[in-house]
Amino acid sequence: MSKVKIAIIGCGTIANSAHIPSYMKCDNVEIKYFCDILPEKARKAAERYGSGIVVEDYRDILSDPEVVAVSVCTPNKMHTPISIDFLKAGKHVLCEKPAARTYAEALKMQEAQHESGKTLNIGVVNRFNTAVNEIKKIIDAGDLGEVYHVYVSFRAHRSIPGLGGAFTTKDIAGGGVLIDWGVHYLDIVMFCTGDPKPLTVSGKAFCKLGVDMPNYVYKGMWAEDTKDLNGTYDVDDFVTGFVRTSGPTISLNGAWAQNIAISESFIDFIGTKGGIRLQYGGAFEVFTTFNGQLHQYKPEYNSVDMFHNELSSFIRCIQTGEKLPSHIDTVVVTAQMMQAIYDSSDAGKEIDLT
Repeated sequence: MSKVKIAIIGCGTIANSAHIPSYMKCDNVEIKYFCDILPEKARKAAERYGSGIVVEDYRDILSDPEVVAVSVCTPNKMHTPISIDFLKAGKHVLCEKPAARTYAEALKMQEAQHESGKTLNIGVVNRFNTAVNEIKKIIDAGDLGEVYHVYVSFRAHRSIPGLGGAFTTKDIAGGGVLIDWGVHYLDIVMFCTGDPKPLTVSGKAFCKLGVDMPNYVYKGMWAEDTKDLNGTYDVDDFVTGFVRTSGPTISLNGAWAQNIAISESFIDFIGTKGGIRLQYGGAFEVFTTFNGQLHQYKPEYNSVDMFHNELSSFIRCIQTGEKLPSHIDTVVVTAQMMQAIYDSSDAGKEIDLT
């Protein structure tokens, strides 16, 4: 059987830590191209993989009939134009999260997918996480009763990534902690509760602790190699919000940086019969009653690597036509909610999405 030939567009952290090694585990996949505007990054990726053509401009790949699909692993600003160009060229696309900088850009991507008929999945990898899927099974089975509220916390002490670089420049990233971290948490909530329709959204985004970049104090910084203290800091480092949906209400507090030296990364699903706390990226605990007594337990299950599950599912779906839970038609709603939180913050009032 011939292998599915793909291209990696953007050879930075997420490509090297997740996409490339996951594709390498797939016997039916061949990475034909490694593309990055910084050619040394593409060369390093090709050397690590052991083969592949290094290119600097993704447009050089568009007309190659052998390339069936691409992984878009670029900064957020390029998600929309690159994904649309490949869809129009007849290629299937897996685009890293968030789908785009704004809801309007995400809608353009969805429109291009509909016109092309090719697959467009977004890298909401937690939909392929074992613990998250086990929680969804419990909720779907009715074991929690009515899940009427979900509380989300993704708060860190001082963890602003790449201060002054792409992560903290709104024109490139579209936002800060909400669009970088919050997208995953909100997507988990939507997935586990059956993708309810958001009705109204209220929120406030704060740009505070990183503004004075030369005097920002921290213990560690992810993506510090992209730090530029002469660069830009105009995104949210703290966000709070409240969402009414056709299902549960959702409240959230998120922080790249806060002056509380305690990190919290969890989601609470609160139901009439029971509740669940999921530690993000880890296990979960169930709280309920049994035989008239309070009862709590930690389920045991065999976990699979969520990135490999995501990437192999992407390859499978482009061969079978299966529509995955990460399809743009489903996850575009998360982009809508995040946009509404930012719009509510700017306007100082609740946003009605009905």
